[in-house]
Amino acid sequence: MQNIVIVGASLAGTRAAETLRSGGFTGTITMVGAETHMPYDRPPLSKNYLAGDWDEERVALRKPEVLEELHLTWKLGVAATSLDTTAQSVTLADGATIAYDGLIIATGGDVRRLPNQPNIKGVHTLRTLDDATALRNEITEGTRVVVIGAGFIGLEAAATAKKRGADITVLEGLEAPLIRAIGAEMGAAIGAVHERNGVNVRCGVQVASIDGDATVTGVTLTNGETIPADVVIVGIGVSPATTWLEGSGLTLRDGVVCNANLNAGPQTVFVAGDVLRWPNGLFADVEADMRVEHWTNAAEQGAVAATNLLAALNGTEQAPYEAVPFFWSDQFDARIQCLGRPSSNARVDVVAGNPADGKWCSIYSVNDRLTAVLGVSQPKLVMPSRTLLSTHTLREDALAHFARVTAPPPPAA
Repeated sequence: MQNIVIVGASLAGTRAAETLRSGGFTGTITMVGAETHMPYDRPPLSKNYLAGDWDEERVALRKPEVLEELHLTWKLGVAATSLDTTAQSVTLADGATIAYDGLIIATGGDVRRLPNQPNIKGVHTLRTLDDATALRNEITEGTRVVVIGAGFIGLEAAATAKKRGADITVLEGLEAPLIRAIGAEMGAAIGAVHERNGVNVRCGVQVASIDGDATVTGVTLTNGETIPADVVIVGIGVSPATTWLEGSGLTLRDGVVCNANLNAGPQTVFVAGDVLRWPNGLFADVEADMRVEHWTNAAEQGAVAATNLLAALNGTEQAPYEAVPFFWSDQFDARIQCLGRPSSNARVDVVAGNPADGKWCSIYSVNDRLTAVLGVSQPKLVMPSRTLLSTHTLREDALAHFARVTAPPPPAA
């Protein structure tokens, strides 16, 4: 084998390239990226970079000299438009075709837009480095910012903009923030953190239109109310970037459907990152397959996809990717950390602290099995819980565990 193509100059794609080289592959590795930038880190875009505390060099995923050592062939600023798994070739937007012996798909997600979302000054999405640069240039002291969508990106951007002195209103169509991620009860508690810091969080409201001609002037709700705005951030999530794979023969269902080894069907095609849907063996009893939009998973999956691609080419045994998902989010003084899968239909128990005080730890269980641990400013309780999740701990045993570790020490003799 001489040619491996990685589509997606992302965290997952970079980790895949590094793993291929460390695994002994000496052939050509072509990295295809729709953006013109070298790989960069996305989490700081809604925090440190948006705040103006970090520059572009600081968000780079690797230093230039580190990437040079990988001896990659770069195709940046040109997206992949189609895949032919029979001919084993990828076609790019400029008409070029790249043949491959092995392929890793790491195209991540495309930002969702509102129906009839206007393309006018002051209306922003936040997914790319260019998005973050344009947005931070417009947020100053006293700027009226309306954030549409109370997911993690929307809330992180709201917290950062508030710290820069902006006047913030967050609009959410559901009854609480973060419902899809952590459920209504815990989502409402996170919303309260924002309220205490001066953010106006309005849930259960629907957007009728974003107003303005050349420049945004406000957001009108379906009840007729208009909220004045100098800046509007549309943060309603992302969709897996699979449009270019239509007609390829791969199975597409809210992502690229793969087996446990991250293989997409053809022997030498593997997938990693936000675009991947796979059966996670650690959670097979509660979820048939999953797609995870978290930094840690993207990094790990990139390495596993590359390792399994080399194994497929060498005829050696592949390894399944089984992991406890992990994500974190910094919002004001709250460090939100979560291990596992906190589904909205799970039973939730608060095992330490109090959501009303903005510092707590809660556990999620489905069918009496522990499925997630969520902590707000409780790192000593969350991070050691990985073993509980990977060993399918029962809810009652998890409650007993947290009762022990949070019990006050006995009085001195």
